[in-house]
Amino acid sequence: MATRFLLLGVLSLVITACQAVVGPGRVTGDTAVHDPTMCKDNSGKYWVFSTGPGLEIRTSTDRIAFTKVGLVWPNGASWTDQFTGQSNGSLWAPDCTYMNGQFYLYYAASSFGSQTSGIFLARSSTGLPGSWINDGLVTSTTPSNNYNAIDPNLIIENGSWFLSLGSFWTGIKLMNLNSGTGKPSSSAVTALAQRTANGGAIEASVVYKHNNLFYLFTSWDNCCRGTSSTYNIRVGRSSSVSGPYVDQAGVALTSGGGTLVLASHDSIIGPGGQDLLDDTDGPILVYHYYTATGSFLGINRLDFTSGWPVVV
Repeated sequence: MATRFLLLGVLSLVITACQAVVGPGRVTGDTAVHDPTMCKDNSGKYWVFSTGPGLEIRTSTDRIAFTKVGLVWPNGASWTDQFTGQSNGSLWAPDCTYMNGQFYLYYAASSFGSQTSGIFLARSSTGLPGSWINDGLVTSTTPSNNYNAIDPNLIIENGSWFLSLGSFWTGIKLMNLNSGTGKPSSSAVTALAQRTANGGAIEASVVYKHNNLFYLFTSWDNCCRGTSSTYNIRVGRSSSVSGPYVDQAGVALTSGGGTLVLASHDSIIGPGGQDLLDDTDGPILVYHYYTATGSFLGINRLDFTSGWPVVV
């Protein structure tokens, strides 16, 4: 009997260890961000862009110590005012891609609960404040649409460009882009994921390719409520960039499926607004989380050994 209880105790410890969630990796400096995106230039410098008036820029040489260096639009972005409803309003959820010596930054302009939303594109050869070229409106929505044009994410596959986007309403969509302009090549959209639970709370899509499979990461539930936030990161996968995506249980993401990647744990509340980056040490998950004093940068490595991403 004693041996049996000992074995049960060891088994319980093993299960607990397997369920333990790894905290964010060490970061220092100015890490008060929301909806971060990270890219790395050809010198090895890391760039983090995030939500805020003018879009905030931070840099790091080691992916640990971050410094705020300014804004993408230090003089405001008047062309977005019609979507934010105010002068120099907050711009949302940028998505950075660095290639061929150029930064490409997609970003959104809207207001909470509104479908009057627009996604824009900017380019820079240096990434520095004031160096950005406004390439203008990429796509937009109004209340007559059944989805919302925010939270853009650029995917490039075999030279073809795609943009995933969407928040609430009928969920996450995919658009084909013209690689020369970075703008839609048609008005068609493909459905990638949708929920009905919690008012359809799904957003912040990122499509990431690993070992010939495409992984669609999304944020579920509610952001922007401080320590009352319930954001959590989910994933599904597909053999095609345009889906269909299913979760680990085989449930289609268009039917509310989504395997949990990261949720609130310990003092880390509401992780979400994520991005992914391939780095020298493997796939990197970048996100924000909440504490009593604000939202902060979280960085973890991802292990795909099982075929599904695990935070390490």
